[in-house]
Amino acid sequence: MSGAIRHFLDLDRFEPQALRSLIDAARDGKQHPGFRPDRPLAGKMLAMIFEKPSTRTRVSFEVAMRQLGGEVVTLNAADMQLGRGETVADTARVLSRYVDAIMLRTNSADTLHSMADNATIPVINGLTDRSHPCQVMADVLTVEENKGPIASRRIAWCGDGSNNLAASWIHAAVRFGFDLTVACPDGLRPRPGLTDWASAEGGRVRVDTDPERAVAGADCVVTDTWISMNQEDARNRHNLLRPYQVDERLMALAATDAVFLHCLPAHRGQEVSAGIIDGSQSVVWDEAENRVHAQKAILLWSLGA
Repeated sequence: MSGAIRHFLDLDRFEPQALRSLIDAARDGKQHPGFRPDRPLAGKMLAMIFEKPSTRTRVSFEVAMRQLGGEVVTLNAADMQLGRGETVADTARVLSRYVDAIMLRTNSADTLHSMADNATIPVINGLTDRSHPCQVMADVLTVEENKGPIASRRIAWCGDGSNNLAASWIHAAVRFGFDLTVACPDGLRPRPGLTDWASAEGGRVRVDTDPERAVAGADCVVTDTWISMNQEDARNRHNLLRPYQVDERLMALAATDAVFLHCLPAHRGQEVSAGIIDGSQSVVWDEAENRVHAQKAILLWSLGA
């Protein structure tokens, strides 16, 4: 990363050692729960902007910021002129005079990049329709807690290969050096530019339409909801994705000590069976907790603390 402003946008913008340092910082911070006595972000203010509703992103960022000594102001579309005539660029310039960093959870990646291009403070990608890097940082931490270093591990993604979380897993596979197989129907494959980038970077990323082949021997199996917010083709997606449900039969093909990840919210009986998400191989609650610790590392890095 170059430049004076430390934006946390997409994982492909980082060098591997920079991401590794963030994971290590998150792990170290987790060993010291509660409010840090040194309060390194005391006097700092984070603006959180939500164009899309959230539970984990909102709570984890607020808890992280407050435990580090900082404060937050939370805004949604109804609270702001953004989207009602004021440009993203003008919003970025104004907020840069009020707060020390911006976390944006938005529909469009273009909105995120316009915010970052015009802000004079750090901007953090809380989610866009193209990526979800903060979630995957927590996911990597969770895998390493349970399986050791993620480099050279075999990760299987089952479900919608075109969604934002799958994209960030592809970025992570390249930057952290693990093997990733994306099992998805042909109609929901990762966008071509993303897989081309992974190949050019030497990443070990494979796309397969056969979920059983993808999961066989995997150290970790990951899935996500089949229907994201604002998607209207629910019936067609259910029909396409039903063979990719992570159930007991499919999970049995993974390594005997494999773990299961889901970023939540989950729909039992759709992308995952109740027996898997509530079973012994599921680490989704550790994964959810680790959002706080990943967020702390990202906030400290972004604010130079």
